[in-house]
Amino acid sequence: MSDKVVDCRGLVCPQPVIQTKKTLEAVESGRITIIVDNEVAKINVIKFAAAKGLSAAVEEKNGHYYITVIKGTGQQSVSAAAPIPGSAPEAGGQVYLITQDTLGHGAPELGAVLMKAFMTTLLEARPQPAALLFINSGIRLTIQGSPVLEQLQMLAERGVTVLACGTCLDYYQLKEQLSVGEVTNMYTIVETISHAKAVTL
Repeated sequence: MSDKVVDCRGLVCPQPVIQTKKTLEAVESGRITIIVDNEVAKINVIKFAAAKGLSAAVEEKNGHYYITVIKGTGQQSVSAAAPIPGSAPEAGGQVYLITQDTLGHGAPELGAVLMKAFMTTLLEARPQPAALLFINSGIRLTIQGSPVLEQLQMLAERGVTVLACGTCLDYYQLKEQLSVGEVTNMYTIVETISHAKAVTL
């Protein structure tokens, strides 16, 4: 057993997750403490560990988060990790990367109408998509008051993975208003679209 400390303070998304991944892959067994300085990074590292079948304990000190992960006896190996979000066996194969809160380029009012029509129609698609990934202004669709919140909540209830970029939520100061899905990071987004048939909107 070895103890390692990965200091990710000051690193932007998705570096805390990438540094955690590299350390987990390099360590046969032991205790790994990842230090981050914001809540989104904390959530992303914990979710990454969970996806690898590893539990995480968190301690907050002076505004920084110390996340302890133990790899080794009694823990699932990285190679036998749980599937990443968006690759759940019950989900369909299509992944949508939604980069704005309207659909298409042109009049914003028309774009909003088209986005609502798209999400409503998506409810009828078979199979249902595997995942909906929201970045940049697209995250506005996942918050309170979203014109497509009802559709997204129905899709989530059907097993569709709904993920919103944590950096984007922070940038627009909307993290507290997230009303469907979970916060994610660029590492998970890249992993998800790399392992599925992805369409960018």
